Amino acid sequence: MRTLIASIAVVGLLGSCTSLPTDTEPQALRSFEQSVPDTAASGPEPGREPDLLLRDFYTASSQPTQDFQEARAYLSPEAAEQWNPGESTLVVDRIDLNTQAGSTSQQRSLDVGGNVIGLIATGGAYEPENGTYEATIEMELDDGGEWRITSLPDGVVIEQTELRNQFQPHRVFFFDSTKSVLVGDRRWIYTGHQSLDAELITLMMDGPSDLLAPAVTEVVSSEATFAGVTDGVYQFTGFADLDPDERLEFGAQLVWTLAAANVPEPYAVEVDGAPLLPGYGELTTDDFADFNPQINPSTSSTLFALTNGIVHRVGSNTVEPVDGELGSIGNITSVNIAAEGEVGAVQSQDDESVLLTGTLESDLSESLRADTLSQPTFELDPSAQWVVADGESVVRVIRAEASGEYASSEVDTSSLVDIDGTISVLRLSQTGARVAMIIDGRVYAGVVSRPAPAEWRIVNVRELASQLEGTALALDWQPDGSLVVGTSSPETPIWRVEQDGSAVTSLPSGNISAPVVTVETSSSTIYLTDALAVRQMPISGSDSTFWREVTGLQGLRSAPVVAD
Repeated sequence: MRTLIASIAVVGLLGSCTSLPTDTEPQALRSFEQSVPDTAASGPEPGREPDLLLRDFYTASSQPTQDFQEARAYLSPEAAEQWNPGESTLVVDRIDLNTQAGSTSQQRSLDVGGNVIGLIATGGAYEPENGTYEATIEMELDDGGEWRITSLPDGVVIEQTELRNQFQPHRVFFFDSTKSVLVGDRRWIYTGHQSLDAELITLMMDGPSDLLAPAVTEVVSSEATFAGVTDGVYQFTGFADLDPDERLEFGAQLVWTLAAANVPEPYAVEVDGAPLLPGYGELTTDDFADFNPQINPSTSSTLFALTNGIVHRVGSNTVEPVDGELGSIGNITSVNIAAEGEVGAVQSQDDESVLLTGTLESDLSESLRADTLSQPTFELDPSAQWVVADGESVVRVIRAEASGEYASSEVDTSSLVDIDGTISVLRLSQTGARVAMIIDGRVYAGVVSRPAPAEWRIVNVRELASQLEGTALALDWQPDGSLVVGTSSPETPIWRVEQDGSAVTSLPSGNISAPVVTVETSSSTIYLTDALAVRQMPISGSDSTFWREVTGLQGLRSAPVVAD
């Protein structure tokens, strides 16, 4: 994690980045009218005291419309002309102001500081940061008796509350490296834009964020552009080189990016003056249902439980050992089961850990042996699973389709070389494009890159939720891309962490007894194992602060396992 220490020389840090997440207005060439604010800039309140006026300036800085016209109104004419908002925005927990000694009735110097918690980079992508912001702001009384800012560093700084007041997170979709599934790229977009659909399309055409780029593939070439909206039709150019499959892939990206933001369908689309493909003049989500990235809360899943070294199937009224070896061999310390029936189980044998692979119905085969093995985690294709051997090596185990034999190879984790500690938990996201890890009690996330067909790398790793301070014990991905994290903290044993690290929120914990050692999520429910029991709570739709024990597992020391 980088540490930012800014002073009046903060120009060097901010001037090299982007303005607010989406710049001032959408940048694609368009035939439609640019967004215009509903009201003119209100400007500073007359007679405002210097410290209050400076706070108002920072609030106004969160509004990027018209090249930060609202914020520039707080500056002297010379400062307004010289100030460069830059290409990124620092997000601080709060802004603290202190007047320097020697200030007069005509001139003030104020020290500004705050803890940097994030950065909004090009295209609205949030990046967690951990550092300090410090700057000195000069203010003077103008000829009209009003205080104005006369000197300030370039760049934009906003408080976390203003990020949430003025911006909304949306997902822009790109295909994974195999073009099998759409992967969401979370972006923060200014709510003052009147054309959300055009802004989302512009971001999609600009490509994935730097963080996600190694894990996805771009369907369209750099020559393809969004030309705007004419009579309700989205116009694109530069698609001559795209074959029919690539055009449909582009259509899937476009439709689900708009649909996820609740832009009403159908979507009329033309590329180079013609429909996307014959019969595809208007696009709907039904046309691309196979690529639906939205998880239906009613999607069925099966709950299993690992109890006393044996795997059980948990029904509405029964808890029974599963058929086959999983339900009989014993000494299983962790297990994962895919919806398709693929199994990865770690068994303790003579002070060693052995990875057993197969299916629920078949016999299990030994695939890997080490001193310790983490709980397995599946790729999008469950014939491949990952485990951590001895807290250091990430191993990919795959079943050959032709022979049914399992082979293993090591995943490149060289990006973790500067992170001290052992990996206790590793979980791939539902798309397989992201990976979350617990290393010495701290939560890290990265993306999975495939630079060559037989090569796998974990890259772009950064720490999320540094405020958990090394207490993390368990985690799992939620369907919306966020993480649920269980900890050893009695005060806050269970947390929700946003995919980009922009927020860390404690979940209801009225009857949870720390530590939370296991976390599993389905499309509708969160399960956990605390110090006393296996508990569950709906992901949404419940105002309860209490977690219910899972029927059939009361009084048992179990680890829940969700196959969905």
